[in-house]
Amino acid sequence: MFDAGPTARRIVNPHFLPGPTMYDIALATAADLDGIAALLHANSPSQGGSLTGEFPRDKVAAMMAGGTPVLVARRDGRVVGVLFTAPKDTPVVVPSITAMWKAWPGQPDAYAYGPVCIAASERGQGLLPRLYAALQAHCPGREAVLFIRRDNTASLRAHLRLGMSEVAGYTLDGVDYAVLSDLPR
Repeated sequence: MFDAGPTARRIVNPHFLPGPTMYDIALATAADLDGIAALLHANSPSQGGSLTGEFPRDKVAAMMAGGTPVLVARRDGRVVGVLFTAPKDTPVVVPSITAMWKAWPGQPDAYAYGPVCIAASERGQGLLPRLYAALQAHCPGREAVLFIRRDNTASLRAHLRLGMSEVAGYTLDGVDYAVLSDLPR
């Protein structure tokens, strides 16, 4: 079970890519809620961002309480990145996730990867590979399945660089999505 308490385990991974900025990457705690909600809001469609959907504070709190790893990256105590996961068997009312699982059911123990969000100030600094490496430490050998809008080319490129592959696609409400998996191909 996910422990979001003050004693949440720090993740140390010797394979993090070197970079110019030091990040504190850990399981998210309740103390991170406002920072995560602010980061997601700043990158939401209503603010001109490329996330799929809006993420008000109460929705973020519910996502953090889902029982699966939520990783957060902090720099100088400020939340600058977040990576959510959700179990495959979670009752889903989000049409994009339902369509993702229909397009690619994944392995029996697969999990939904995302949303992932990196602050604009941190993009290009190697933070996404660090968050993903930390996630793999929590979900070793399990398949991550995610969807990305096809018009979000920066995210598609970034995830392909992580070694993920496009395995399916779907269209929902006139928007095209790619489904990616990190299973070795």
